[in-house]
Amino acid sequence: MGRITQRFKDLRETGRKALVPYVVAGDPNSEFIVPIMNALVDAGADIIELGMPFSDPFADGPINQRGAERALKSGINLNVVFKKVSEFRLFDKSTPIVLMGYLNPILAMGCEKFCTQAHKAGVDGLLIVDLPPESEPDLIYSSGKNHLDMIYLAAPTTTQGRLKKIVKNASGWLYYVSLKGVTGSAKLDVKQVEIELNVIRKNINIPVCVGFGIRTAEVAASLSKVSDGVIVGSVLVETIGELFETPDAIPNALSEILRPMRLAMDNVS
Repeated sequence: MGRITQRFKDLRETGRKALVPYVVAGDPNSEFIVPIMNALVDAGADIIELGMPFSDPFADGPINQRGAERALKSGINLNVVFKKVSEFRLFDKSTPIVLMGYLNPILAMGCEKFCTQAHKAGVDGLLIVDLPPESEPDLIYSSGKNHLDMIYLAAPTTTQGRLKKIVKNASGWLYYVSLKGVTGSAKLDVKQVEIELNVIRKNINIPVCVGFGIRTAEVAASLSKVSDGVIVGSVLVETIGELFETPDAIPNALSEILRPMRLAMDNVS
């Protein structure tokens, strides 16, 4: 059983829901990747989504795009990401790590090499934003060979036929996009998300986590009632940007955002 599956099993047994923070690897610079990851875990993160910076992150909103720009300017690349994940594993053997990003850098490295190095570093899953479930068989094969879960996105516009294709290859969890638009969008309708998740659950047998638009403890708690976990990204990346000139303050600032979410989610579980 992989770390992601084990983590959701443990959460179910304790009646809790997953808190999954997203940050961009290398934002503000590579020196702070591991301290930030450790701070997220200390604040209650169950799984970490680590963004692989890409020069054209078209599915990301302005906040996350700026985070990727800052990381790329700092000199981050996939090899550095793998190195830092390996360093994190010296401290933490159990928290699952998912690399989130785009297909081009993986193809440039080669699917087999990428997946082999990811597994060796201690990565548990991949969420490739622009990877349709029916494409890139080399990456699907290599990820399975290296025990990496493939996590896919579903949205309010996803048809039942499309969902069946996604579920066929998905493992780890299904990332449900709670809004139409890009990351960091506003106007989250929790009741509508609940209705849509009830439909989706009839077609899948893996956990469903909800992302996009989660910025407060209240919203995180509300969504945790109807899902298996919540994914928090833009508010964290925005905070990193605000503290870019004082990076030593970033780990604690991110903890202060996550801790109330963790508490609120646990109080409604």
